[in-house]
Amino acid sequence: MIDGFGRGVPGASDDTRRALMDLVMAATVRIHGPAYGYAPEGPGGGFLGSGFFIAPSWVLTCAHVAMGGEGRDVTVVYELGPGSGETSVKGSVVAALPEPPRGAAGAAPFGPAGGWPAPDLALVRLRRPVEHACVYVTERPAAFFGGGQVVYSGWTEVGGRLKRLYGQCSVQGTVGGWADPDEQMRLGGDVLPPGVSGGPTVDLTRGEVVGVLKSQLVGGMGGTSIGIERLRLLPVPPEMAASESDDDYQAVFHAHDRYHADRHTNGVGTGRTWADVQSGLGAGADRALSPQQRVMLLGRLAELPPPVSTHSLLDLLGRLPGVHSVDRYPAPRSWRDGLGALYENRRGEAALELVLRYCMSVIAAERPYVTPSTAVAEEALWNWVKWIAEERLPRDFRNEITRLRAAARHRTDRAQRRAWPAYGERRVDGEGPFVLLELEPRGWERDSYDWRIGVARHTGEVLPVREDSRGTPGQDLPARLAAPLTEAFRRCDEPDNPAVLQVAVVQALLGLDVDRWQLSPGGPPLGTVRPVVVRPSDREPPYSEDEARERRARWNRTWSVAMRAEILDCEDGLRVPVPTEEDLRALAYEAVPVLCRFGDRPDAETAAGLTRMALGGFHLALLRRGADRPDPVCADFHRRAADTLAGAGTAGQLPRTVQELRRGVREGRTEMYWSDGVALYYDDPHHPLPGSGQLLEAP
Repeated sequence: MIDGFGRGVPGASDDTRRALMDLVMAATVRIHGPAYGYAPEGPGGGFLGSGFFIAPSWVLTCAHVAMGGEGRDVTVVYELGPGSGETSVKGSVVAALPEPPRGAAGAAPFGPAGGWPAPDLALVRLRRPVEHACVYVTERPAAFFGGGQVVYSGWTEVGGRLKRLYGQCSVQGTVGGWADPDEQMRLGGDVLPPGVSGGPTVDLTRGEVVGVLKSQLVGGMGGTSIGIERLRLLPVPPEMAASESDDDYQAVFHAHDRYHADRHTNGVGTGRTWADVQSGLGAGADRALSPQQRVMLLGRLAELPPPVSTHSLLDLLGRLPGVHSVDRYPAPRSWRDGLGALYENRRGEAALELVLRYCMSVIAAERPYVTPSTAVAEEALWNWVKWIAEERLPRDFRNEITRLRAAARHRTDRAQRRAWPAYGERRVDGEGPFVLLELEPRGWERDSYDWRIGVARHTGEVLPVREDSRGTPGQDLPARLAAPLTEAFRRCDEPDNPAVLQVAVVQALLGLDVDRWQLSPGGPPLGTVRPVVVRPSDREPPYSEDEARERRARWNRTWSVAMRAEILDCEDGLRVPVPTEEDLRALAYEAVPVLCRFGDRPDAETAAGLTRMALGGFHLALLRRGADRPDPVCADFHRRAADTLAGAGTAGQLPRTVQELRRGVREGRTEMYWSDGVALYYDDPHHPLPGSGQLLEAP
């Protein structure tokens, strides 16, 4: 009997469950400080907590465990099985989520409650090769666990000695919402003793690791677990990957999937594999693939180079028929994540067809790099798809995928970086997605804002990422928005091509220096790593058809011919009023206004000038922020602003030109100091704000 869609068989034998726990415990480790081995055995030997092997030579644990010693060095201690004896090996923390502020020593608490903030995960890389077991990690978000029970494993002190233990907890809900970076699974029904933090949380129904134990409930039963999908928040390399090792996330999960595929297909192995145990649990019931087929498929996907970017993977998924939105959780970034996103979309034969269509898209996808074995890996994946289709699907579908394979084989440009994708279009300037941040001041609360973040597509859709209407103090905005902005950027960025951030604010806040925000302690200003532009969110009066046509024509002109600067509010070092609407409309369509006297916040005269500029049909301008400067400074600013606009060419290049200026100022390039404080007013009429000036709305 099947207990629900995709769930296991309740009657799974005790032997199968014991085999599952043997696999879990064989991969569970304890973490010590770097001096372990020179100190006495037992709790006094620098014991920090638990962890587990997630892939060969990689350990996953909690950041508060791994960073609790001296610096980023730890010792990993493990046993392969009963009576095998302990093995210790040195390791280094290569990534912590989140990273502590620069200069923080060890695991000094820096969270709001004095502990390590969620997601509280750390990756440890071993310094030498050793033989060890690895867990099987789910490819889906933890919220899709198969039942109401999980088991855990870890180490704790018992009678003055460190002992391995495991237990079982009930899933009682979550702490935090699905869009919160600190969302955690609430566990109950068992006491989580000190030391088990960092150990694996295992879905008992499907036989796969879904999370990492984070905390225990003080004075009570249970605690919390962080979903394994939060590892997707690991930093993404800003440049195009040249090898698998350039991205820790891809390196870990490719090694994980190859490990399990190799052991399952090993012709001389005698022990039960994770796929064997999952099959015994009934984990493949009512699913498109059996556990054995799934592990083989994931192994083949892991032989291929990863997706070029999260954005390209989301595009690929979006082109598959009937795929539901995958925007709810941290967006997928690997082929295994994409496969996991398909599981809840179809059932039966339709589900299998969807999986195989996905595989064909992977075969045809653009590559960030190729290796000598890439063509062999593509052929191996195709042979697997063909074998499954011949066994289970009708001739019409088999003929369709054969045609897709023939089309992919005739492509000769996939070996080239940034080649035109086989499955879709390469974005061009003005048609790529961008991140939209809208800040709405709360008039009844001084310096407090409601906000919403979304991913805007060139089609006009805005896909919400996160919002907050409870009011955030202005000084807290950078820290509060860091996590959702980072997630939104990951959904848009391409290697070497970070997406634009458009900040929509009321006219009085156009001088807000979002480009100076730091999304991590000690990190670079936001405007130096990506283009940041501002646009007004105030409601505009309705335009006549002729006025709207003229405004579009003015905007389009700046995209097709070289721009030229028009200083509007400064003449011979003196402040002057912005010209009238009639005079502004008489300016050439390629003219770009420069407001030299804008300042930090527009005063009444500046605000009136901005209004006339907008009514005059201009959607593009340079705003010079900062306190009013002495007269002699203006001439150099005017000259360099004019040269910059002319040198940028067209409006499509201007956001990145301003980004380069900001980067140059930070790097101490004196020839760019003139641009310090410049903001780019960029009100694209082809991408109007959703909701007619209201906060972002779902499409």
